[in-house]
Amino acid sequence: MTNVAKSAAAMPAIMLGLFGLYTLEFGVMGLLPVIVERFGVTVSQAGLLMGLFALIVAIFGPFMVLISARYDRKKVLVLALFGFSVCSTLSAFAPTFSSLMALRIVPALLHPIFFSAAFTAAASLYPKERKAHALAQAFVGTTFGLVLGVPATTWIAAHFAYEASFLFCAAVTALSGVGLLLMLPGQGLPVAMSFGHQLAVLRKPALWLNIMATILVFTAMFSVYSYAAEYLKTESGMDGTTISLMLVIFGLGGVSGNLLAGRLLAKHMLMTTLLHPVSLAAAYLVLYIFGGSNVGTMTIIALLWGATHTSGMLITQVWLTSVASEAPEFATSLFVSAGNGGVVLGAAVGGLFIDRFGTAGAIGSGLIFSALSVLVIGAKALIYRAQQPRFQAASATH
Repeated sequence: MTNVAKSAAAMPAIMLGLFGLYTLEFGVMGLLPVIVERFGVTVSQAGLLMGLFALIVAIFGPFMVLISARYDRKKVLVLALFGFSVCSTLSAFAPTFSSLMALRIVPALLHPIFFSAAFTAAASLYPKERKAHALAQAFVGTTFGLVLGVPATTWIAAHFAYEASFLFCAAVTALSGVGLLLMLPGQGLPVAMSFGHQLAVLRKPALWLNIMATILVFTAMFSVYSYAAEYLKTESGMDGTTISLMLVIFGLGGVSGNLLAGRLLAKHMLMTTLLHPVSLAAAYLVLYIFGGSNVGTMTIIALLWGATHTSGMLITQVWLTSVASEAPEFATSLFVSAGNGGVVLGAAVGGLFIDRFGTAGAIGSGLIFSALSVLVIGAKALIYRAQQPRFQAASATH
């Protein structure tokens, strides 16, 4: 097999690995009722399986990437995937809730390592002018993991067994690991960068503004998405089957949104980034005003919501890393940490708004943080208007 053919075959394996990673992280959301009953814990305790995971990623992500950046990228990717697979297999047979919680720690530490290396490897498979396309393709795997991981694990647990849902994650990540081992061209040893050189990017005020914007965008996104099923049930009167269908449609919208965002970023990064939270707020308003039990109307709304929500991940990654091209993988790890910080904050603030204003309060939280995102992105653009990066420069960071 030629290197070109291997490159073409490696991208699906990268996408599958990202799907497995995000199914591993968020799939437990669909298992919470079973976990509560199986281990005799409260719903809030069971929710820590996702909250702790995201918090570990947010805190330790950059440091783990700094440590792993000196090793061969292909070996790092394969070992991380096999690590996910082993931990998922052990989780299927965890005897206590404490042991299940402990088995989340290693995958959480490996998450930023795999994510950063995966997007760098994906970009290496394409010429420079197609890096936007490469990143958008890789994000398809992330999208399906985020949106389909929960209904997939729920369905598997309901139709087979609780253990089968974890074994599914183990099989997916192991298959991806084998695929990358066989198909990914050798990445070679990375150019050695000192910790000091990589940490030096933290001296840039522009980077901190981008980090702040990323946290705010993710907070806006997950203020609402964390409670999507509850919102659709309470405010739209949908049953479980229809809600699952809407989440699948949401995912399809997310795939389309990512592919469109990749093209728009290549043409005008700043405008695409600035308009994203505006579009997100518009999607929330449409959901609030027109959302209901009509499946046809909700299909259109779910497509719009999914496209704006999921494209935010690609847009904020490119925006954040665009000012740190001298330390690409470390910059990507900062994005992962900022994003997961936003996930934790969004779920917490969205919950507070729901407690105060009812389920529809989540929309208010999303609107507020969307507006704050626009202010920070706009302020950064004005302050550094003479230094706005082109996507080609940003894509080189991957």
